[in-house]
Amino acid sequence: MLHSVSPLFRNCQYLTVSFRSIPNLFRNKMSSSDDYVEDVVCKVSDLEENKLKTFQLQDEGEVLLVKQNNIISALGSKCTHYGAPLVNGAIGNGRVRCPWHGACFNLSNGDIEEYPGLDSLPCYKVTIEGDNVKVRAKKDDLLTNKRIKHMVGKCQFDKSSIVIIGGGPAAATCAETLRQEDYEGDITMICKENYLPYDRVRLSKQIGLNIDTALLRNEDFYQKYNINVVKGIDATSVDTVNKTVTLRNNSCLGYNKLFIATGNKARRPCIPGAHLENVLVLRSYEDSKLAKSLLSTEKDMVIIGSSFIAMEVADYCKDKVKKLTVIMRDEVPFKPVLGPRIGEAILNLFKKNGINFIAKMGVDAINGKDKVESVKLHDGTIMPADLVLLGTGSNTDTAFLKNSGIQLQENGTIETDEYLQSNVPDVYIGGDIALAPVWSSGNKKAAIGHFGLAHYHGKIAALNMAGKRTKLKTVPYFWTKLGPLSIRYCGHGTFDDIIYTGNVEELKFVAFYLKDDVVVAISSCGMDPYVSQFAELLAKGRRLHRSDLRGDDPLKWAK
Repeated sequence: MLHSVSPLFRNCQYLTVSFRSIPNLFRNKMSSSDDYVEDVVCKVSDLEENKLKTFQLQDEGEVLLVKQNNIISALGSKCTHYGAPLVNGAIGNGRVRCPWHGACFNLSNGDIEEYPGLDSLPCYKVTIEGDNVKVRAKKDDLLTNKRIKHMVGKCQFDKSSIVIIGGGPAAATCAETLRQEDYEGDITMICKENYLPYDRVRLSKQIGLNIDTALLRNEDFYQKYNINVVKGIDATSVDTVNKTVTLRNNSCLGYNKLFIATGNKARRPCIPGAHLENVLVLRSYEDSKLAKSLLSTEKDMVIIGSSFIAMEVADYCKDKVKKLTVIMRDEVPFKPVLGPRIGEAILNLFKKNGINFIAKMGVDAINGKDKVESVKLHDGTIMPADLVLLGTGSNTDTAFLKNSGIQLQENGTIETDEYLQSNVPDVYIGGDIALAPVWSSGNKKAAIGHFGLAHYHGKIAALNMAGKRTKLKTVPYFWTKLGPLSIRYCGHGTFDDIIYTGNVEELKFVAFYLKDDVVVAISSCGMDPYVSQFAELLAKGRRLHRSDLRGDDPLKWAK
């Protein structure tokens, strides 16, 4: 059997494909041989088709090898998002998917194809000598295990302009992808917060974290690639006839194309006292900093709501306040998404950790003069409270678009086509506010607030704004982290039945959500990489049915 070597594209370090690449590659040519390491890492016979394996390259680092269609590829071994070992991931057609959060990397060149995260993997040179597989890698790549795709900067002769309203993952990915796709016009990103785009999902898991550790890119990156970031100000209106964006300081920006990804804002319920001091929401970094400053083992804390953010905050705060009580409308948390049995298992875990719950209960008022003093429940109970966190959902941040000509749905979302374009030409929408086709659900439209999906929207919008017409084609994927537990979920749609394998009560399970005998989604806890494998199955256009889960092993489809 003859074996081939993975082709190396422009983002790998050994092949020149564009004029702009020549200077960097010339510098590589001038690099000392001491900058590289090359050695035999295994035998061809050690590699099975579509099986991931890692090998040490001398003492310099680890490489991931995979053989697919008799082509052997060598890549960085850890996901560039949070460092998950890709050897435990899921193999798709020409790519590997992270087992933790669903990011995907191309086997041929290491490019990131689905998200979260922004960096690609390094791609290493493979040489076959008889039955020996030899890998050559740059030592720095083995150390960092990540790389930035080739990007251009601003060209003074290109007078076009793209404005991005938003400072989250969709906005950041859009700006970066534009430069990767050789767009050389002006790029301006409008960030409402006084910070560069950051990893927002960490706010509820690590309250008051150091913002510098959460930035998706630093200031130097945006300056290097001539991406103008305007911080601490929001857009107040858009004129789609004259193609201008007005900011709160009354400055005005012209655009040729516009991407809007303003996301959601935290919702405060319409009850007395919702705006008292020490009644908090958690959406921004400033919210997180304030919450951190108010935590004390001398305070009673009440969390209203049992959303994912509310429960993550409860987990974080459980040993940082005197007493913590969660008030929720349902019997158990996460019931509409994960089902009642999983919700009950999580509820029992939280109770064991000292968190109190009041189920099937609403709140009539939050009492206090200036600061919160207590919470009044529907049944008349008065609960002492020094600190209240509202985990009561969110609303779209799109009110500034009401007179723009961009059509808003009743809930503030914006309908798009499969290219993420709105009803107005040259205006594209992404992230939480996009009522966009969900490819893996037959292109039914939905607004989905997932971190990784927001990245992907930014990429697709950028490709289309750069003239590279590309349809949405992805699978929704999210996760929550509750202490040592991580629950992963992939898919989308309502369900009428759930089939379990594993032990739900011990929070080690895979759950299959079915609608009319078709599996529309799965979740898991402590059983990777089944959610990622299901994501790749959907990405291939396949479906799981109830009949695939019958028998002694409902996981046989993954094997």
